Amino acid sequence: MSHLAKTALITGASQGLGACMAKRLAKDGFSIAVNCYPSEQDIANAHEVAAACRELGAEVEVFPADVSDFAACEEMTKKVKERFSTIDVLVNNAGITKDGLLVRMSEAQFDAVTSVNYKSVFNMCRHVGAVMMRQKHGRIINISSVAGLYGNAGQFNYSASKAGIVGMTLTAAKELGPRGITVNAVAPGFIRTPMTDVLSEQVREKCLEAIPLHRFGEPEEIAGAVAFLAGDDASYISGQVLVVDGAMSM
Repeated sequence: MSHLAKTALITGASQGLGACMAKRLAKDGFSIAVNCYPSEQDIANAHEVAAACRELGAEVEVFPADVSDFAACEEMTKKVKERFSTIDVLVNNAGITKDGLLVRMSEAQFDAVTSVNYKSVFNMCRHVGAVMMRQKHGRIINISSVAGLYGNAGQFNYSASKAGIVGMTLTAAKELGPRGITVNAVAPGFIRTPMTDVLSEQVREKCLEAIPLHRFGEPEEIAGAVAFLAGDDASYISGQVLVVDGAMSM
């Protein structure tokens, strides 16, 4: 099956949005390479995601690797290529937050977030992009955020990393386009996740007031946007940032 099915590699796919994306692409017929951070808990979670993808009929394998590590990304890319023969879709989803006001933010907080959220995109685009150039086809989808487009108080590091992803997306689209590779970004707004579930009722209501649709987005709606950009209907779309925020940023 792996030599026939297209393969999607998703970073940070052991939980949350990444897990949802993996399941959606599995449902759409892709073989799935599930990347996770190489910790015991993340690996266990990734195997649960892999099991769910197999139930949808996909061929799946888990690839633990710290995507902030250039060499680790190179090694993982080689393993995925050896396992599935091609890498047709790369979803750069891995991300963390370490929020704090600018004048109180530590260097460690800034470096940790930019390393995982931002440098990982360079690492993966660098290595997987080379594979796709040899294949003369591929789709790269980078997960940004509305915080990277408009900023967000208390998230100087996160906003900077997500804004940087937009710049990398636009440049990669120009460089890789001649080889038949599309590069796009998805910028989610407030999405219903464990992170938003713990917000106080007062904070939740304030957030909802800023969203014309007056609800948080669902993880499946972000996965749907990714699936569209990975599919045949998006073959002439490149260098774009697809904002999925319920019109919050209008």
